[in-house]
Amino acid sequence: MKICLAGPGAFGTNHLKAIANIPGVEVASLVGVGADTEAIAKQWRIPHWTKDLAEGLKQPGVEAVILATPTQIHARQAEQCMRAGKHVLVEIPMADSLADAERLIEVQKQTGVIAMAGHVRRFNPSHQWVGKRIRAGELSIQQMDVQTYFFRRTNMNAAGNPRDWTDHLLWHHACHTVDLFQYQTGEVASVAQAVQGPMHKDLGIAMDMGILLKVPSGAILTLSLSFNNNGPFGSFFRYICDNGTYKALYDDLVDGTDKPIDVSNVDVSMNGIELEDREFFAAIKEGREPNASLAQCLPAMQTLDRLERSLTDG
Repeated sequence: MKICLAGPGAFGTNHLKAIANIPGVEVASLVGVGADTEAIAKQWRIPHWTKDLAEGLKQPGVEAVILATPTQIHARQAEQCMRAGKHVLVEIPMADSLADAERLIEVQKQTGVIAMAGHVRRFNPSHQWVGKRIRAGELSIQQMDVQTYFFRRTNMNAAGNPRDWTDHLLWHHACHTVDLFQYQTGEVASVAQAVQGPMHKDLGIAMDMGILLKVPSGAILTLSLSFNNNGPFGSFFRYICDNGTYKALYDDLVDGTDKPIDVSNVDVSMNGIELEDREFFAAIKEGREPNASLAQCLPAMQTLDRLERSLTDG
């Protein structure tokens, strides 16, 4: 399978590393706007590179695209790929508004291609381990307590390089956790409230945010997000259940007393991004809807829209 990858930044590079472990998949074209696009293509032995997504889509044999580009152009580029007849995996979030997300789902229905959103938390072995026990009736979430913390006073990416776009706590980082909470509980939030701190004078975004969700069964989510945290960064998940407490950090899991839990046999890899990519390619080959299809992820976008409106109303 030949694919095009757009966005060779920090997360795009993570996809390149993941794809290197997946047999039968070749990155045939790399699309990037930076001066280092050619160097990255040569490093990963990608035969074609360009600044133009349309050119990448036209490369011989390309049938699928991974979009690891800035949030603000996800929706436009995902629609472009689908209308070109290409299967698409668009990194989280699929869009930065509910209206754009709904439009993408309509385009997917019209074109019939496989369209997936990069909700990697569904695939991290740590969260899979918890999810399988929930579905087996062994656990019931009482509360998910999540901290998503960064230290970003300027537009820098996870690799410490300058960005040409502005990140967002609600539509990007909260999207991960809102989707995971609703996915793990199997319910859509009946209560959704958010508060935010002061806006950054240059970036024009809130640097701190708090989110509270509740689903009909009674489980709640408390989510704290910050770009002001001067310390360890990342997303730290605590599952407080009726039959145990578990703490997840990306692909790793410990119990409430910090005893490691072996998740090496949960799936074929310990890398959540690789597992996400494997699901995308398998769904294409098998002609089926993938886990984290655009349609499956729409409830998260609807909840984010409610949270945004709660900020405005507040």
